[in-house]
Amino acid sequence: MDYRDTPEEAAFRATLRGWLTENIPAGWDKVEDPEAAARLRRSWHRTLYQAGYVGMSWPVEYGGRGLSATYDAILNEEAGNLNAPPLPSVGYLGRAIFTYGSEEQKQQFLPSLLSGEVQWCQGFSEPEAGSDLASLRTTAKLDGDHYVVNGQKMWTSGGQYADWCMLLARTDPEVPKHKGISCFLVSMSEPGVTVRPIVIASGEAETCEVFWDEVRVPVAQRLGEPGEGWRIAMTTVAYERGPADIGFIATYRRTLAKVERMAAERGLLDRPETRKQLARAYVRGEVLRLNCVEQLAARVSGQQPGPEGSVAKLLWADAEQSLQHLAMDILGADELTGVESGWLSSYFTSRPVSVYGGSAQIQKNIIARMLGLPR
Repeated sequence: MDYRDTPEEAAFRATLRGWLTENIPAGWDKVEDPEAAARLRRSWHRTLYQAGYVGMSWPVEYGGRGLSATYDAILNEEAGNLNAPPLPSVGYLGRAIFTYGSEEQKQQFLPSLLSGEVQWCQGFSEPEAGSDLASLRTTAKLDGDHYVVNGQKMWTSGGQYADWCMLLARTDPEVPKHKGISCFLVSMSEPGVTVRPIVIASGEAETCEVFWDEVRVPVAQRLGEPGEGWRIAMTTVAYERGPADIGFIATYRRTLAKVERMAAERGLLDRPETRKQLARAYVRGEVLRLNCVEQLAARVSGQQPGPEGSVAKLLWADAEQSLQHLAMDILGADELTGVESGWLSSYFTSRPVSVYGGSAQIQKNIIARMLGLPR
């Protein structure tokens, strides 16, 4: 495959780059107040939507532009290169709704999801069902024309700001665990929903635990058929990665350049070990980039994302954690004494990358099955 832009893609990239240069909010990455940061994310979402840059690869009938995933990748790359605020993550949730939802659900939920008017979170993981998601214990029992939900979800990113939640709950305890799960679209304002932010090692409360106590959910808000939750979850997770990783690579390269400059300022580039670590960081980034463009090529050719996304997850975690570790090695005590700031928080933020979204051990098991290795 030729990875160079077509004339149409090159023209789109040039227009987009100019638009981003004019519209990226100044000082967005210096905002420390969580509430202000949440407002900025919503405003940025609306700005992108109004310019036509949200959901570009969605079908036209659901508010998209019907473009290939390449255009989403270009957006992510340019946004990463220009240090734009994080792009709204609507693609994977939208994919689940317009793949499994009823026409009424599509009309109700997709327009506001795309525009950013309504914010969503993902109620999948639980205290004892993270990577082993099929072991979840939150229940949804049918009671007339409602389901009654009880349980707890953990590591719900952005739950304190979300209006709605895509929730997995067990509806049939008598069948094998993968087959007894259903998916629901639930308002976070329903009585019985309690959200408690969790402060992680970086000092930020970017994730939450959510308690569900006798929460009544209309049958009409079940997504798909009863017992189809696992299949819906796998579709959601599969589309969670892909073009967005291109943006991570651009951010990774910027960070690597900063780390190299810090090493130069401290006279460390003559040290063989430092040069070796920087070279390895560059190679890790290139390996991840090539893996991402391979997946993007498959997506553009019409292939559905599959378990090979586990390879990208492992490469991403290794690259990010290694780079942040290298930054701390180069900084030494400067981060703690105030000569430099922000790097310790970034280091702590990188540590759970190999756990959330499926731990490294789970990803390796998936890859082993792909290769036909013995269990």
